[in-house]
Amino acid sequence: MNITTFAVAGATGRLGRHVVDVLTERGHQVVPMSRATGVDVITGEGLAEALTGAEVIIDVASWHSSDQDAATEFFRTSARNLHEAGQKAGVAQITMASIIGADKATAGFLAAKKVHEELLLSGPLPVRILRAAQFHEFVGQLLDWQQGDVAYLPALPTQLVACRTVAEELVDLATAPAAPGTPIPEIAGPRKETMAEAAQLLGARRGIKVVGVDGSGMPDAEIAANGALLPGPHAKLAGPTFQEWLDTQP
Repeated sequence: MNITTFAVAGATGRLGRHVVDVLTERGHQVVPMSRATGVDVITGEGLAEALTGAEVIIDVASWHSSDQDAATEFFRTSARNLHEAGQKAGVAQITMASIIGADKATAGFLAAKKVHEELLLSGPLPVRILRAAQFHEFVGQLLDWQQGDVAYLPALPTQLVACRTVAEELVDLATAPAAPGTPIPEIAGPRKETMAEAAQLLGARRGIKVVGVDGSGMPDAEIAANGALLPGPHAKLAGPTFQEWLDTQP
């Protein structure tokens, strides 16, 4: 099947922008869905019109804070609306971006993503999931949230990956022939590091001192410390490294 028309939920978000770019570069038709384009996956406004003629939905819409209850409610509503409107429009499948470790989560935003996966999988349309490591782009956001010239960030092991790399893998997954029975694919960066180590590289540019802490205040810090955020043996690893990516940033 030569899929041509993709509707992208969360098209103006951190990951969504890259997904739209990749699809466009590969010659696909793209319908960007976000509140900025008049489509709201929560109220359903503009959704039916946007999905008319779309063959695949790529769902990268996300909640803007780490509050578990609010994020879960957002994902619950968006999953229901995308399935309902997608089914009416004759969409063939939904492809979604999730987070490595979501299946092990018990609290916080990661637990909301776990529910999101379950809700999408239980709907009427076929669903494909790609679990990604934390984004390079997330490090700056963590620094933005901290006040002052010293930032305390968790020294939890992760394998940071560029949003652009995730977008390419997500589009590959959305266009690949079905491969039933395979584990949920994962995409991560080329090397293991801690969030604090990556933030130290960025902090040096911003004049912020970054101190690594044990992360015990974070939801599920214990499972993260044991490697829950690291890619599994079947994961695809792809660059750039955080340092290489940082060198290309203005």
